Amino acid sequence: MNRRIFSKILTDFVIGRRKLHATSSLSCLFQQDRRSGYESKYDKPPPKQDLSILGRMSEGYRQFKEEFGLLMEEVREKLRNDPIFIYRQNEVDVVWRFKGDPKSLDQWVVTCDSDYNEGFSTAKLEMSSTGTGVFSGTLNNRVPQDGKVKYAGYCNINSVPKRRSFKREVYHDWTEYTHIVLRVRGDGRCYVLNINTRGIFDLTWNDVYHYVFHTRGGPYWQYVRVPFSKFIFSSKGRLQDAQIPIELHEISNLGISLADDVSGHFRLEIDYIGLEYDEFHREEFAYESYDVSDIKF
Repeated sequence: MNRRIFSKILTDFVIGRRKLHATSSLSCLFQQDRRSGYESKYDKPPPKQDLSILGRMSEGYRQFKEEFGLLMEEVREKLRNDPIFIYRQNEVDVVWRFKGDPKSLDQWVVTCDSDYNEGFSTAKLEMSSTGTGVFSGTLNNRVPQDGKVKYAGYCNINSVPKRRSFKREVYHDWTEYTHIVLRVRGDGRCYVLNINTRGIFDLTWNDVYHYVFHTRGGPYWQYVRVPFSKFIFSSKGRLQDAQIPIELHEISNLGISLADDVSGHFRLEIDYIGLEYDEFHREEFAYESYDVSDIKF
């Protein structure tokens, strides 16, 4: 795709009419809440518990036994698996695949503007009859008349952050790969791939890299193969002047969004999402980065 056309499309999505989301500017540097005031949908509400001393001891023992079992499984997996030293050319290592297993749906969280009373869109992620995942719903760009929301109309699926035993959050390390590959069957709409590298500091909690990909309508599957060098950097839905490549060793989660400003039904069928190494891909970053401090007005 022509770089100028791609830049125009992405500008429409991120800073133009087709907002991914709209947030107000912070009045200070420190941000106390990682979610910027939005409710987290990753963790399910805990069930009602017995608040007696015996009940708390029983619940604590149950949780410790469960987490310790996960720790032992991690140790066995570490001893059983050999580290990867050779990444084969044009071989896709699948990270997410539905495989007809309903439990694979638990690896994703579905959100849309109506979840936060900022619009009227609806979305869902379900299993198809052939065992693939189907992200579908209705996009509605009608703005609520509350005087606060300026733009509406987005739906999104996000992978659940990777965790190990005792609730330890870890990052995906994709350093050795050059491309992300999706096998999808779309509806002719434009979707946005989002890679989050939130890090541990509040200044990086909202760092997201975007890439707009087009889908073909019809019954045929298509392969979307995107170099990591083509992703563009933004924070809180705003395109940043200082563009930097993705920190591939600090990938927290992956998302797919729809915000093309076209009201109506949508449907994206996903077979798998994986990674690929291409030894002939030498590009580190596709976009120029401007230092605004050097610009004189």
